[in-house]
Amino acid sequence: MSNIRSLRLRQLHGQLGEVVYELTKVQFFSSSETWKPAINAYRCEECMTICVDLAGVNKETIDLEVEPRRLLISGNRQAPEPSDHECRAVQVLTMEIDHGPFQREIEFPVDVDTERVKAEQHNGMLWIYLPLQSHA
Repeated sequence: MSNIRSLRLRQLHGQLGEVVYELTKVQFFSSSETWKPAINAYRCEECMTICVDLAGVNKETIDLEVEPRRLLISGNRQAPEPSDHECRAVQVLTMEIDHGPFQREIEFPVDVDTERVKAEQHNGMLWIYLPLQSHA
């Protein structure tokens, strides 16, 4: 009888852990506010170069709005969490990776040529190349 009671308590404990995990995920870690990805910005001889840390973000979900003196980067990152049935999370121990909608605005000290902007993604970093406007 003791083994049956112990087994039932372990099952209930597991179910309670799942409920607590879902509650903490929704109530404490879900936010409607946007987060700001980290950037490095460089002024080169002929262009402005921006490196944006967007690990885990699919490039098709990134929006870039370029104006002569402003760049707006926005998109969304899904929460990284285990999805394998055997490794399904039952408790959040630490959650430091930002997720959800993001937005970052960068203003330039000089005009850039909005027609010649290029962007590429390597190893989770988005590189944006903004040629300087030529004043001929």
